[in-house]
Amino acid sequence: MEPTACPPVGEDRDRPPYEPRLHDVVEDTAAGKVGKVMGHVGPYMQLRPIGGGLEWEADPGSLRPVTTAQALSAGVAIANARSRGECP
Repeated sequence: MEPTACPPVGEDRDRPPYEPRLHDVVEDTAAGKVGKVMGHVGPYMQLRPIGGGLEWEADPGSLRPVTTAQALSAGVAIANARSRGECP
């Protein structure tokens, strides 16, 4: 007999799924990147890396909000890389 999935416990059970909004800073858990929501095309969200760059498409189900500290950290990492000449 196969085990059945347990329902979520506590607050998560009552919380609606996260719905990203325009300009939210999110983590794309499938790609392992942090980006800003720029819009959506069909079922996918369009994300742009913090500090600029090429947009990528992400499944909304793989996105999670990041804390202010995580968003700032991503921005500082980009600024540091630019100061070292590692990216344009």
